[in-house]
Amino acid sequence: MPRPEVLDRIKSVEQEADEIVAEAEEAADERIAEARAEADETREQAREDAEADAQERLAEAREEIEAERERILAEGEDEREELVAAADDRTDEVVEFVVTQFEEAVHAQT
Repeated sequence: MPRPEVLDRIKSVEQEADEIVAEAEEAADERIAEARAEADETREQAREDAEADAQERLAEAREEIEAERERILAEGEDEREELVAAADDRTDEVVEFVVTQFEEAVHAQT
């Protein structure tokens, strides 16, 4: 091969190599951009999933709290009814005691 043809061939190959490198760099940049976009989407989806999970757990906790509140109120109502019944049962006893004390005080004065 004559010298000018060799130089032209070298230039041609170098130009092809430069184009290949440029295409590879462009492809790499595109892949990096796609990967970043995918990572952003994944992060956003994870954030949304975490938020939904937190809302679900919060709702469950509120239900548990409400159930516990109702249980406590029912226990309180039962205890109140027991105390009222016990007080009613002792009313006659207390009245009798007070009357006895009063009569003893009246007799002690006479």
